[in-house]
Amino acid sequence: MISELKKDDYYKCSELLNRNGQIEAIAVIEGVNPGRVFVDNLDLPSSGLIWLGNNDGFIFIGDEANEAFNGELNNFIDSVIIPEAKKVGLNWFEGIGNHEKWYKIISSIFKHRELGSWNQRVYKFLKENDDCKDLREIEQGYKVVKISEALFYNVDNTIHNIDFLHDKISEFWSTPEDFFHVGIGYCVVYQKEIVSICFSGFVIENTHCIDIETLPRHQGKKLAQNIAEAFVQDCIKNNDIAYWDCMESNKPSIAVAEKIGFHHVFNYVGYDFKLA
Repeated sequence: MISELKKDDYYKCSELLNRNGQIEAIAVIEGVNPGRVFVDNLDLPSSGLIWLGNNDGFIFIGDEANEAFNGELNNFIDSVIIPEAKKVGLNWFEGIGNHEKWYKIISSIFKHRELGSWNQRVYKFLKENDDCKDLREIEQGYKVVKISEALFYNVDNTIHNIDFLHDKISEFWSTPEDFFHVGIGYCVVYQKEIVSICFSGFVIENTHCIDIETLPRHQGKKLAQNIAEAFVQDCIKNNDIAYWDCMESNKPSIAVAEKIGFHHVFNYVGYDFKLA
């Protein structure tokens, strides 16, 4: 029977993780980022499903050949995941294998669900490959600012859309304090509004997985590249590793990563279907 693990027991899944796979899975199991974990055995799990706390997907971990676990997955999704997903407005199941042996299994288990798929690319910026250029000039009126607690809490009440920053941080982190303890971030401010954000979405040790967003009316001005470069320079200064994960079809995101100097390290496949 597939059951939900208590957070204090997430450590039981440590041996199930592919340490060369997605850092999101490691971040949840190690308790850095929020998420839920469902396993085949509460005492000695051999297979599991991680529901990322930002509702950005589900990651299959452990033994892909576990017939008992695999045989229960469809019923578990219908009876547990779908009702829970409705509560948070989630309409799609996006599943990822923590290692490539899961790909064939996922395709087979969910073949009756009009299963789609996509390719994902992961990049890293390592200090030994330090070819990040100096910060480029930004359009007049825009300013790159580091995300500090003073900015987050808007202590001088100068930012008119501070909810944009609050919503982004709370999407990935249980509390602002958790973010400021291990994360870093930058934003672009224009006429007292935050118009672009780049910050640590997930963190494992010294590796920071970037989340980045620019408001639509300010896109096309290379703001994402500006703050991503600031983020990378901060990582270099502190011996951290910047980690960039994007869809292969997202050509603008790939272009930004490669222009900055990120190096492509691996690919993986994602699968999706609509939650009825």
